[in-house]
Amino acid sequence: MCITLSFTSKPGIGARNGSVPVLKSMPATARSQVIAVPIIPVAFPGSTKQCISDMDLGVNEVVRRQSWPNYLASKAGNSRRSRFDPMFINEAYDKCRTICAEYAKTFYLGTLLMTKERQKAIWAIYVWCRRTDELVDGPNADYMSSTVLERWEERLEDIFEGRPYDMLDAALSDTVFSFPLDIKPFRDMIEGMRMDTRKSRYKSFQELYLYCYYVAGTVGLMSVPVMGISPESSVSARTIYNAALNLGIGNQLTNILRDVGEDASRGRVYLPRDELGQFGLSDKDVLSRKVTDAWRDFMKEQFVRARFFFNLAEEGASQLDKDSRWPVW
Repeated sequence: MCITLSFTSKPGIGARNGSVPVLKSMPATARSQVIAVPIIPVAFPGSTKQCISDMDLGVNEVVRRQSWPNYLASKAGNSRRSRFDPMFINEAYDKCRTICAEYAKTFYLGTLLMTKERQKAIWAIYVWCRRTDELVDGPNADYMSSTVLERWEERLEDIFEGRPYDMLDAALSDTVFSFPLDIKPFRDMIEGMRMDTRKSRYKSFQELYLYCYYVAGTVGLMSVPVMGISPESSVSARTIYNAALNLGIGNQLTNILRDVGEDASRGRVYLPRDELGQFGLSDKDVLSRKVTDAWRDFMKEQFVRARFFFNLAEEGASQLDKDSRWPVW
């Protein structure tokens, strides 16, 4: 299942790419839902299902560690400095830009509205996320094992310690030096890949929400330190992070609804089984790919939920640094 940036397959995840030389306005109700962060349990429109508390996912700690004052006061903030040759790191970012432009065309156009430094950081994050997704969905997915993901997580730790394996890793290392990124959202995305290797059905929306957080909500958490929060923001940093997380969830739910046929052809159903049952449907109906009135009614309810998350996310964009708002909108 592709993660929120709609990554596609490209071979060569494990190959070295060269040695690393070291040197509008919203309805008032939607606005209030964003500014007053929903207290769980959260009931979603058209459904009695409830969401998982973002506190359970450790978002508070990520917000704290990714704030500039805490970052600069930490050992990591004081010791991590980019040690890469300027020509080498510029080439690394350019490779990330090329991959982003080729495989995420509309997303790439959005990045062109960002400042240069933010562009490079978002390209580097995108490429790492894409390569992570390819471990499960790419051409070498048949060789996937828990050992592969363990090694990928060890490699992530090396990136954060300034020991990149290849040129693309080096771009993310340099981004980590430049912005207060915490490793937890990256680790959580790898956990989403683990989930994909052992799970192809979801009993409830709570289960599906957790998957969406791992593979897509994490992208929002990674992005906020790069996009920046406006000094004039009228809401807490936690509220803006919640909005970013909700944007990831909304995107992933939309991807699921778009790709339901493709996923069914792989024997995967990323839809809440109990909610299918409420409409007299089952996994078998999804796998048979029959479109009935019951299916249409079920899907309409899923659309309402995805839009709900987008509404929660939209207000957060207005609280970002002014140079970052349009790319997100």
